[in-house]
Amino acid sequence: MDIKNAQLEVDSWIKEHGVRYFNELTNMAQLTEEVGEVARIIARRYGEQSEKESDKNKDLGEELADVVFVVLCLANQTGIDLQSAFDKKLDLKTKRDHDRHHNNDKLK
Repeated sequence: MDIKNAQLEVDSWIKEHGVRYFNELTNMAQLTEEVGEVARIIARRYGEQSEKESDKNKDLGEELADVVFVVLCLANQTGIDLQSAFDKKLDLKTKRDHDRHHNNDKLK
């Protein structure tokens, strides 16, 4: 599924199951919370912090999907065509960063 269709799916879900979108500030707070959950898993599973027993069954993919869901909500409610924005950003990064990363000794 591309981003445009994902936005449509989220919009349909909100209308059918969610009644309405939370306001933008609430969704921003939710996004922060979801990113924090991702950070907790990464810090404990791949970083130097020890993983608590209660965190060992946390699904990183599920938490990343929560982040994507809220981002799609924010895009929908603010009128952003995220597919177009993403395509533009990827094109910009491709032009700007191709040589930069190939010439970065830290990445060799």
